[in-house]
Order: sequence, then C-alpha cells, then structure tokens
Amino acid sequence: MPRWESDAQGRLERAALELFETQGFERTSVAQIAGAAGLKERSFYRYFPDKREVLFAGNELEAHLVAQVEAIDPGIPPIDALLTALGTAEEAYRPREFLLRRGRVIAANPALAERDLIKLDEIADALLPALEHRGVEPGRARLLIDVAIALSRRATSRWLTEPDATLAELVTQTAAELREAVTLP
Repeated sequence: MPRWESDAQGRLERAALELFETQGFERTSVAQIAGAAGLKERSFYRYFPDKREVLFAGNELEAHLVAQVEAIDPGIPPIDALLTALGTAEEAYRPREFLLRRGRVIAANPALAERDLIKLDEIADALLPALEHRGVEPGRARLLIDVAIALSRRATSRWLTEPDATLAELVTQTAAELREAVTLP
C-alpha cells in the first residue's frame, strides 16, 4: 500500500488482526504490522503504544455509553439506565465480522484477554461518575455497573452469533434471565 493512502489507523488494525490470526499474537511484530499496512514502524507508534493496543484503541464505546447514561431520564432506575445504554452499544461497535475475528484472537492469547478485562474496567470507571450524578452512592453504582457489564458481555456474545436479534433485545432478554434466576425459590 502506498504510504499516502488514508486511514492509516484502520489499515494498521486490519493488518494486525490478519497477522494475529495467521501467525499468532506472540509471533507478530510491530514492524510486520506496519509493513503489512504499508507504513513504517514509527508510524505504528503514532496510533498505538504497543501491539496489544491495536485491538483496543479508542474510547468511542466508552464515550458513547457515558453519553447514553447521561441522556436517560433521571427518573429511570440506575440499572435500567445502564442496560438501556448498553443496549445501544452496537451503534459504537465495529462491524460484526471484525468483532468476531477480534474475539477469537483475544480468546487465544492470555495477554489480550487480560487487556480486554482492563478495557472493561476502564469503561466501568468512566460510567461511575454518570451514575453518581444520578444520585447513586459510589459503592452501589460500581455494583450496578459490574452487573450491567456482565449482562452486556453475555448479550454481546449472543449478538455476535445471532445476527437476527438486536443487541438491545438481547440485553433485555439477558436481564430478564438474571431477574428470573435471582427470584426463584
């Protein structure tokens, strides 16, 4: 690819994913990723601090979720506000095929699985002030966020493999499953 072609960050992400799939995360170097994207190695570091971050760059999802929670009527219970916001996450997601491929690469590498959990924790941290502004005590807010994220992870896994369902529908179904499970005698 010519160096002047646009979307350098996207090219790096796609090249990294392809290389991680074909030769593994550990055996892929930053130089190989940059070369496959038609860039120099130093260009890689303009966008990402290390090769793990190429799959986790940006905070679009985090910003989207915070904005959604902040926009929801303050009279809506906090857990419902979180679940509603999480149900809109597909608006900020990358294409489903990219996410499926990315998920397989992450699952195959413990360092990437760890980074995935760290990213979820960063999202939880970002959501905390949004719930506190709704009057929720910090400890309770964190509990609600952790539960909502766990529900969202399950719903998102299903959404990736059930293309006929919307993420919002699956978040609602998953929340109903939890409510049923905790109310059973």
